[in-house]
Formats: sequence, C-alpha cells, structure tokens
Amino acid sequence: MTLRIATELNLKRLIVGGLERVYEIGRIFRNEGIDATHNPEFTMLELYAAYWSVHEMMDFNEALMAHLVADVHGGDTLMYKEDAISFKRPFARVSYLDAMKQWAISIARRCSRSPYAKVLVDYGIPPSPSHAHALDKISNASSSRTAAPDVYPRLPVVLSPLAKRKAGDPELTDRYELFCASMEVATPSPSSTIRRSAAAVRTADRRAVCGDDEVPPPDWIL
Repeated sequence: MTLRIATELNLKRLIVGGLERVYEIGRIFRNEGIDATHNPEFTMLELYAAYWSVHEMMDFNEALMAHLVADVHGGDTLMYKEDAISFKRPFARVSYLDAMKQWAISIARRCSRSPYAKVLVDYGIPPSPSHAHALDKISNASSSRTAAPDVYPRLPVVLSPLAKRKAGDPELTDRYELFCASMEVATPSPSSTIRRSAAAVRTADRRAVCGDDEVPPPDWIL
C-alpha cells in the first residue's frame, strides 16, 4: 500500500483534461519527522487554477486566509498563544534573499555549504547534509522572528529545483512561501514543465549526498 504525500497528481490530470479550477481537501502522509509543527499525518487543501500567474496565486492565498480568519473569528485578528496576529490585507511581501539580509544572513544563490555552518550553530540547528537542506532549516528558524503573515517570493533555485524559473533570472524561481507564526501555511506546487530532468537529479542527489535510502523514484506519470 502506498500512502499519498499530496493530492497533486489527480488534480493536475483534471487541469490537463480541461477543468480550469480544481481543489481537494485531503489526508496526507509524509515521513518528515514529528514535532510541535509537523505531524506525519495531516489534512491539506490543494488547489490549481489554469492560466494564473504566481502573483494571482499570491493574491488568492491572501484573500483566502483573510476570509477564513474573518469567518471564524469575526474580524481580521486572531490570538495565537500570546500574539494577536492581524490578517488585514495586504500581507507583507519580501523576497526570500532580501528577508534573509534583513535578518543579517548572507545567502549565496549557488550551491556552497561552507558559509552556513556558523549560521546553523547560531540557531542551534544540527549540521545539514546538503546546501538546500541548510537553507530550508535556516529560513524556517529565521521566520520565527515575526508572527504576522508574511509572503516570501522568489525562492532560489537551489532551494526549489523543481519550480518554474523567474523570467530574467534563472537562479530564482516563481515560487513563494506564506509563513505565519513561524509556520509555513501555503506554497505553490512546482512546475510540471521542468520536473522530469530536475526530479531525476534531485532523487540521485538525495540518495548520494544525504544518504536518504527512502527516497522514492520519480513519478514519471506526472
């Protein structure tokens, strides 16, 4: 039996079949550890809209989050622990690299592990087996500096090798992450147009560099 890690495949088949707006609220299973903000089994909303740009998807994410908070809490503010978090639009949007600079972290676009060893130690993060893994852990730790919902667009390709490249800058992507209260609450799916070549490279890298023997083979059906 195979437990799905996303509702993605069937939704994209529907998009290819001509349905321009699709979504599913489904049960997801991921072997990514467990802590206060991660559970191996969880429920996720996944949606696709044909012809939308990344900017339209960011706008929709903002509107959806603001609507949910207003509908459940009767206003644009909710309490999380001791923080009163405002979901009043527009949310702050700071590019990934600029956000890291604000937090006094200099991020190189290209693969290079050496600059991040001290940063990992400063944040109390165990050594990372790869450049991308280190970036992911550092950004998650850095996002804890703000509770408000923030959007971080233009992630580096090294962090999102399967995502659509940004026009005019092939080292950045048209992918963003929406964080709130130190938790990632939304992110777009990678582009299918470059998945085949990148997926094969990524699988081999995770097995060879990270020693991850549980990496499944790429799903070529997609």
